[in-house]
Amino acid sequence: MHWVPVAALSDNYIWLVADDEGNAFVVDPGEAAPVEAALAKRGWRLTAILLTHHHNDHIGGVFDLVREHDVEVIAPLDTRIPYKTQIVDDGDTVTLDAPRASFKVIGVPGHTRTHIAYAGEGFLFCGDTLFSVGCGRLFEGTPEQMLASLDRFADLPADTLVCCAHEYTAANIRFALSVDPDNPDLRRRSDEVARLRAEGQPSVPSRLADEYASNPFLRVDSDAVARWVGAQGNHHASRVERFAALRQAKDTFTA
Repeated sequence: MHWVPVAALSDNYIWLVADDEGNAFVVDPGEAAPVEAALAKRGWRLTAILLTHHHNDHIGGVFDLVREHDVEVIAPLDTRIPYKTQIVDDGDTVTLDAPRASFKVIGVPGHTRTHIAYAGEGFLFCGDTLFSVGCGRLFEGTPEQMLASLDRFADLPADTLVCCAHEYTAANIRFALSVDPDNPDLRRRSDEVARLRAEGQPSVPSRLADEYASNPFLRVDSDAVARWVGAQGNHHASRVERFAALRQAKDTFTA
């Protein structure tokens, strides 16, 4: 498979994936024009659209793409998502014919109540649930829901490519270092991201194993996060309380 993160809007990535014959699907097209440009540049043909949730920066380009390409649109059940031709839910399998690919649908409520992710073929298309060294804000869900959603990624292969939807990594790292400053994996990730961004390159995708080594939202059971939460005054926090403390602190972090 050939893949490219297509930059869109202010900091979004739209994931475009194709086979050797140039048959391509797109994930979360918030804009149509960058997708059309990427397709034309590579001579690829769009065959399907996969959507993770209803926010406009993930679906804003669907109408124009469907009008131009007459492709299927695969999405969760949510009346706020128009133009869908196939509704999928947790536990379903999405099978594409061209490119030939199969993805497990994982229900991941938290950022929104109907958010889903697609896992397969070495990819995790996770929308705004998991970011590199971070996670999504809780607009419609609870800390319990989001933590349970993130926990569901633990069984995926360590070399899975985490294809998130925003260029938030550098800001996420600044927060993570305030929580876990002695983590050598996080320090290495910080250096790597600084180099990539200085070169004008995306910081994603990351490997799932690297996220488990450096992402505080995946490390709520670590001694480092427990110490950090204890320093905030809660020395006997549950793992959900630790996650909630992290998310609340990130929401107001400005350094």
